[in-house]
Amino acid sequence: MTDLHLWLRHETRTTERRTPIVPSDARRLVASGVRITVEESPQRIFPVEAYEEAGCQVADPGSWVSASARAVIVGLKELPDAPAELTHRHIFFGHAYKGQPGAQALLRRFAAGGGALLDLEYLVDDQGRRLAAFGFWAGYLGAALAVLHHRGALRAPLVPTTKEEMEAELRASEGDLTALVIGALGRSGRGARTALDEAGVEPTCWDLPETRDLDRPALLAHDLMVNTVLTTSPVPPFLTDKDLDGPDRRLRTLSDVTVDVGSPMNVLPVYDTTTEWDHPVRRLREQPPLDLIAIDNLPSLLPREASTDFSAALLPQLLDFETSGAWGRCLDRFRRVSGELGLTER
Repeated sequence: MTDLHLWLRHETRTTERRTPIVPSDARRLVASGVRITVEESPQRIFPVEAYEEAGCQVADPGSWVSASARAVIVGLKELPDAPAELTHRHIFFGHAYKGQPGAQALLRRFAAGGGALLDLEYLVDDQGRRLAAFGFWAGYLGAALAVLHHRGALRAPLVPTTKEEMEAELRASEGDLTALVIGALGRSGRGARTALDEAGVEPTCWDLPETRDLDRPALLAHDLMVNTVLTTSPVPPFLTDKDLDGPDRRLRTLSDVTVDVGSPMNVLPVYDTTTEWDHPVRRLREQPPLDLIAIDNLPSLLPREASTDFSAALLPQLLDFETSGAWGRCLDRFRRVSGELGLTER
């Protein structure tokens, strides 16, 4: 038995339909002695009734702020702006350790309240490998949207769908193109290659050897590029404004799955704001034309598939929450980065 209390919060972003814990895995956690509270959410892909049937308690959206201090608040994307002091342990993707915009403000809130960020991006094994990730589906959708746009078949605004429906759209789209996937051997790269294969496109695949000595003319000679590279330290950019301004550039569609915009680790510093579901494509250059897709919650377009896979990977980590070394590494990372910024806990 355990006294762990997980509190699954409602996501404030209107386009976020995923969940880190699906009802079937919630049932397994409850059976192991974990107490789970689930906030009502009109957009979550799984209805709150499914969690009730799994043995979870139900709470109002946003009520985590008044939860017991021992509750561990679980989510995916950004927190609302209030409260100013965060007193709980929070599990979510904080995007706060690589100098991203708003990172220091978030960490100050934890320091003010005495809480802690257990960032899912840094939930890793002792070899540094991610234990739960949405990477495959991010890469899949980044490539899928890029192909559909390049072939004139992308419909906006974007709406959540299923893999079967997305496959049908890819197979029905037409038009010859050359594609490049950078980071092709990782989770996101595999997802991108899967989508391109379903669209009948055999991509050029680059990984570490090719990015160490980047052949920019070869990169620019493709019609479409999908970037899936996640960096943890600054590296030379893959593209610069000078590259985009070259008259011989063949590249017409750029899909940035990693979306490290605003971070010094950004390998594509040629844009400064993401694109959104309502307007998924932005024109970066007119002559020759170049369009950008840079959506930072791509897997939410396939919310059921993405949530099911992620929850299955997260489940064993939650079952070992109090004893797992992975969570200890998350906490150490939070404390180290906070210390480097001169932030001290209340």
